[in-house]
Amino acid sequence: MTTKPTSSTRSTPRFARRHSAQTHEIRIIGGHWKRIRLRVADRPGLRPTPDRVRETVFNWLGQNLAGLRCVDAFAGTGALGFEAASRGASEVLLVEQDAVLVAQLQKVQAQLQALVLPEPVVQALRIQRAEGVASLRQLPSASQNVIFLDPPFDGNLYEAALVAASRVLAPLGSIYLEAPKCWTNDDVAPFGLIVVRHLKAGAVHAHILRAMPTANPSVEAVSPVSGEAA
Repeated sequence: MTTKPTSSTRSTPRFARRHSAQTHEIRIIGGHWKRIRLRVADRPGLRPTPDRVRETVFNWLGQNLAGLRCVDAFAGTGALGFEAASRGASEVLLVEQDAVLVAQLQKVQAQLQALVLPEPVVQALRIQRAEGVASLRQLPSASQNVIFLDPPFDGNLYEAALVAASRVLAPLGSIYLEAPKCWTNDDVAPFGLIVVRHLKAGAVHAHILRAMPTANPSVEAVSPVSGEAA
């Protein structure tokens, strides 16, 4: 139903509403910060990973990430990195290039770490202002158990990010890849990786990648498991 504007509505300039600062929220799905809602800045091209996708991804990765080292290389809202920290990862590095988003990530970090939890949590949660691929290149080889890759869809960074990520992936570690298309085993084979999970949710394709098994007759190839979220 369309409502006829009143005089008070007309008195508010349209441009003021259009260009005013906007924020939205993300919700942490599980772990010691479960159900905490975090305000995030509204920036052009920013795509928080949807709740349902994150829930599925962390079902794939495991509910408890205790003792794991994780890096969120294109952090944006920090939804993936903060979720990993909430689930007990011992080290989480959030990398973001946008200064406004870095400032917001720091506010969220302060908010979360100020919460009183039933049990104390000992973990290293760091935020770094840097370009994602460059930051991955500086990490020690085979040092990360979980690597989150959610670069700008139009940034042409996927191949460089996968090259850098495959180098720092620890044995038995996982790479989460979010992209506007489905990446197949043939697509990721040049990086020494295989697809073990795949989910399509709207325009988003979510993947879990792992290192390609070494040639061994006793090791069976892993076929990707696909699904679709409404």
